[in-house]
Amino acid sequence: MLAALIICVAVGALITILSIVLLTGRGSFLVAGFNTMPKEKKALYDTPALCKFTGKITLSIGILTILFGFLLENTWFLVFYGVAIVALTVFALVYANTGNRFKK
Repeated sequence: MLAALIICVAVGALITILSIVLLTGRGSFLVAGFNTMPKEKKALYDTPALCKFTGKITLSIGILTILFGFLLENTWFLVFYGVAIVALTVFALVYANTGNRFKK
């Protein structure tokens, strides 16, 4: 159990640190697909807004992962964690890809 706690906290802390980089508006290289776009296409997007949105989602996942380590023995939290991760991912995909929210 101690090994699982250490792994969950370490992974959660890493995710949280990366989310802080994104929340500052930098770190667009961490956003999947955005880093491989040509510069002309990247110029059409509001990069800081995209990074901040991604950082908020990532911060939520990081905090949940840290909590998961401490509440590993609670079955209800295991279910909540899985549902929350899937819900956050679906929300992020739908929100970011509809309505041209991050285009300039």
